[in-house]
Amino acid sequence: MDSTGPIIIAGALVGFAVGLTGMGGGALMTPIMVIVFGVNPTAAIGSDLAASVFMKPFGALVHQRAGTVRWDIVRWLLPTAVPAAFGGVFLLRALGDGDDLQQRVKYVVGTALMLAVVGMLTRLWLDRRRTTTADDDAHVPVRPVATLLIGLVGGVIVGMTSVGSGSLIIVMLMLAHPRLKANHLVGTDLVQAIPMVAAAALGHLLVGDADLGLAATLLIGAIPGVLAGSVISTRVSGSAVRWALVVLLTGSGLSMLKASSTAIVLGCLGMALLATVVSLRDRRSAARRPDGSTPTADASQAAQEAETAGVTGGSG
Repeated sequence: MDSTGPIIIAGALVGFAVGLTGMGGGALMTPIMVIVFGVNPTAAIGSDLAASVFMKPFGALVHQRAGTVRWDIVRWLLPTAVPAAFGGVFLLRALGDGDDLQQRVKYVVGTALMLAVVGMLTRLWLDRRRTTTADDDAHVPVRPVATLLIGLVGGVIVGMTSVGSGSLIIVMLMLAHPRLKANHLVGTDLVQAIPMVAAAALGHLLVGDADLGLAATLLIGAIPGVLAGSVISTRVSGSAVRWALVVLLTGSGLSMLKASSTAIVLGCLGMALLATVVSLRDRRSAARRPDGSTPTADASQAAQEAETAGVTGGSG
């Protein structure tokens, strides 16, 4: 049966989620390709990276024009991120070949997805604690050693799994540079990800993993999906959608790790319960404030606006 139509629809749905939340799409697209469409894990990773090469420059250009790219941080990320992403492809190949390789890759991707869940939870927590002041600007000093390590770790994970560019690296940047504005974090992450993802995609192309036809099919749906999501993002709670994605990624990650059905259900229910508790607490906080806002409303709104400006570059 021809799966072109369903793959386009899947690309559109993932693009829509990226546009709505600012999250990278690799954490969603790779497991969908594997679990739903039965694509080999290595081909799914390579094809997602190839599609991302064409998506990321859109968001990066927006941030470059807005002046929200910290080029000093980018310069410290790239020396490790680019070679690590390229080398991650061959590190993945060192896991074996044939069916054994595909099964091991599933475990690697499943682990990366669970790390992405941790990253998203961390980002939600940090967004709630962040405060935006006039002093939190582009003059926050770069931390060279920490930034080089972020590039190294993030590059390897992206090269091996296609997951991490939008869901892990930005969290590590937030931890290393906590006073950076949300738009500077998003813009910097998008720009550094272009050569990093390109290096990973090139590596997968050289070893024969990237299916350019599949990547093109994904883009047919993903590009309009991203644009639609970015328009609607101003009218829908980004936090609520992120929690839904946390539940989805938890289920996908556990499935890739071959967890039992009971463990998958319990994991998803646990995340849904956590989301409910946090949402109820936020509503109580809002009800106690005269203006009806939460203590972290300004920071969350700034983060959402920054992500909306950069959504067309989502990848991982």
